Amino acid sequence: MELCGLSSFWSDSLNSAKNSSSPFSKTIRKAQLQDIKGLTEVITQSFHPTKGCFSLVQPLLRLGVYEDLRSRLRADAPHYCCLVALEISETATGQQEKVIGTIELTLRSSFNTHYPYISNLAVAHSHRRQGIARNLLIKCEQIAKEWGHQTLSLHVLDNNYAAKKLYTNSGYQLSETELNWPNWLFHNRQRLLLQKTLEPFSK
Repeated sequence: MELCGLSSFWSDSLNSAKNSSSPFSKTIRKAQLQDIKGLTEVITQSFHPTKGCFSLVQPLLRLGVYEDLRSRLRADAPHYCCLVALEISETATGQQEKVIGTIELTLRSSFNTHYPYISNLAVAHSHRRQGIARNLLIKCEQIAKEWGHQTLSLHVLDNNYAAKKLYTNSGYQLSETELNWPNWLFHNRQRLLLQKTLEPFSK
């Protein structure tokens, strides 16, 4: 079984909500090296928006994201998967793909056990509130079950209310709150570890 080779297309419910005459379609697949530029842009704009002093260091942040992604994709580790959500349009020269979202899934180690962990869930600002993040989460759940695991974990900042609502509505529950003295003294944002128990495959 290919560990990250899902033939994972967009949910029928989302496609049916679109106008049948729309020139665009959406799909989710395993990320490829050719997607790195688009992935980098979506992740950088999501986690390092251009405002205030961040505009001065954003080129360096973008370069760091690019190099980290390239390293992970080239490594092609057996239990690592980067998914990309694409908007596909028909042009005179063929199909054109635009990266509109991404998510990464890997195995982490803790106390001699391994568990699937989600990171870098990001959706382009122009395509939010369209079900993209939810569909990316669903694909990760399918992959985690194919890997033989029954739980899936992720972190979210305690003041990221939109993300917390998404995860809560998707079945994730609070597992642990990271409490440490620097965060408490300086009122920094704390990270919450959320976990979801996955339903087994239907027989």
